[in-house]
Amino acid sequence: MKKVIAIYPGSFDPLTNGHLDLIERGSKIFDELIVAILRNPEKQSLFSLAERKQMMAAMTERWDNVQVDTFGGLMVDYAIGMKASAVLRGIRAISDYEYELQMALMNRKLAPHLETVFMMPAEAYSYLSSRLVREIAQLGGNIRGLVPELVERRLREKMDPAPKYANLAVFRKSRTKKQ
Repeated sequence: MKKVIAIYPGSFDPLTNGHLDLIERGSKIFDELIVAILRNPEKQSLFSLAERKQMMAAMTERWDNVQVDTFGGLMVDYAIGMKASAVLRGIRAISDYEYELQMALMNRKLAPHLETVFMMPAEAYSYLSSRLVREIAQLGGNIRGLVPELVERRLREKMDPAPKYANLAVFRKSRTKKQ
């Protein structure tokens, strides 16, 4: 029987519990799941490629059939090189579907043997995105439960909200004096 290898590509900046949900469920469907972290020199990432790979490896070590890798260039070229026959993609909303459908059709044009498997996240993560997590963390908000503890800790190290709160305290103090 043919071994089914799937690629789960993304920037994972940062890794969220929604990503882990898809990885766990994908690991049950495919013989091998390669979490492929995109190396995009044109995009400014919060975490370096090495940091993202290290965190992803730590969070996925419990699944024997999941491996973590990095890639640059076209995902279809990477998938062909890895002998993958499927691409796993998460879809949260209609807007995701429209974008992902375009990508899946283009990927099919470039590599007809490569199937795209769309998976909805668990309901608890249906609103979750790396972009939202970054914004909440940058503003000093609570991200507990949105990302694994390791990622939460690393985000807090990168973004110290103390200066924001200090400025807020100064602002409030000056407003109190004026009233």
